[in-house]
Amino acid sequence: MLAILAFFLVVLAAGLGFAWLADHPGTVSLVWQGQEVGTSFTVFVVAQILLVVAAILLFWLVRGFFKAPDRVSRFFSTRRRDKGYRALSAGIIAVGAGDAVTARRMTKQAAKSLPNRSEPMLRFLDAQTALIEGDNGRARSIFEELEAQPETRLVGLRGLYLEAERLGDRSAARGFAERAVRIAPHVGWAGGAVLDLKAAQGDYDGALAILEAQRDSRLIDKAESRRLRAVLLTGKAMTLADADPAGSRAAAREAQKLAPDLVPAAVAAGRAAVRLGDTSSASKALQASWKIEPHPQVAALYVHARPGDGVEERLKRARIIAALQPGHVESHLVVAQAALDARDFTTARAEALAAAEREPREATYLLLADIEDAESGNEALVRQWMNRALHAPKDAAWTADGVTSAEWSPVSPLTGRLDAFRWVAPPAPPSVRALSDEGSVPALGSRPLRDGDDVASTGAVDGGAATRAGQHVDA
Repeated sequence: MLAILAFFLVVLAAGLGFAWLADHPGTVSLVWQGQEVGTSFTVFVVAQILLVVAAILLFWLVRGFFKAPDRVSRFFSTRRRDKGYRALSAGIIAVGAGDAVTARRMTKQAAKSLPNRSEPMLRFLDAQTALIEGDNGRARSIFEELEAQPETRLVGLRGLYLEAERLGDRSAARGFAERAVRIAPHVGWAGGAVLDLKAAQGDYDGALAILEAQRDSRLIDKAESRRLRAVLLTGKAMTLADADPAGSRAAAREAQKLAPDLVPAAVAAGRAAVRLGDTSSASKALQASWKIEPHPQVAALYVHARPGDGVEERLKRARIIAALQPGHVESHLVVAQAALDARDFTTARAEALAAAEREPREATYLLLADIEDAESGNEALVRQWMNRALHAPKDAAWTADGVTSAEWSPVSPLTGRLDAFRWVAPPAPPSVRALSDEGSVPALGSRPLRDGDDVASTGAVDGGAATRAGQHVDA
């Protein structure tokens, strides 16, 4: 709009100028070599304007003529560069699709077309193509070149970090991640990698500081931050258990508040309180965890929280904690084990049979074998219970990335991943699944076994698994 208005103003000014010249006529004469040429002043002005326009046009033509080679060269150079970037784009898409052949062809084409062969995207494409081709040595050397340049340092560090992870070089991976964090603290992969690595090396204070920075930068949400903080604090509490029981209890208490369902936090808090002689505090922490999720490690620690208690007192404590989750399989098992220790075989057998009816599994039958051995010493019946245990679903255990451990750990021993351990049972053996599918095994009766009973045909062998493994009691 302004351009149109300016055009009309120029036209108006020119019209007014020529109108003024028309109202004020005059003559202009030019004498050259005895010849006199005369004209009106208006015609003279128009001739001067045309002369200026002709001079400008001539200058533009001469300038264009001398610059024509450069423009032609620039045209072909631009065309070649555009072709190179199109090849670069096609190569990146091919890498994303895992098409190594097309990616390598596009890489070569882009290298021929682009005038600057050190183009960062071209080197990155070359590295990615080498990775999907399986040429990890070439990819690593390219990432090292990228890491040496300030503008590509971060992408080079990420490539080197992933290569170190692939090779299992945790120390090198941590070094690359820490350098990346110093360059760009907001990058999630670097912060997460350093967090896992510090936790794996037991540097829980350093890991907590990184987690705090990630939360402040909103790289992780509040729920995940609370969970990971609880895991790290639990690991710290376990580390301080012997040297600093008070510090261990403080860390474990905070962890239990952040994640009430984190059983190892309650166990760590209970153990630290027992070491400090605060049985009441230990019992409260363990009861709070038991109400959320009954766990055999919680029950065992609760029953034995007072070292001076006799077997009768431990049986009373077992009944107290079992009453908080009546009918749960773990409640039956903790009472059965305590009753066996107290040589109350009637109660032990009844509770163990109730647990077997609710959830048949290996530890339950092993406990029944211990009861039979302690009460009657009948080796035939003990072997029958042991045989049933052999074919029963396995008990749950702390498992991370396929690795099973008797104790929980903040990180996976295989991958170093934080908060990887879960309390799960392995899949049932094929024979157990077949029996369960056929439904050919009758439910376990509640009467005690007697001489001549066929244990293998008196109970069900199905259901899930979640308990302590290999629980035996010496008669």
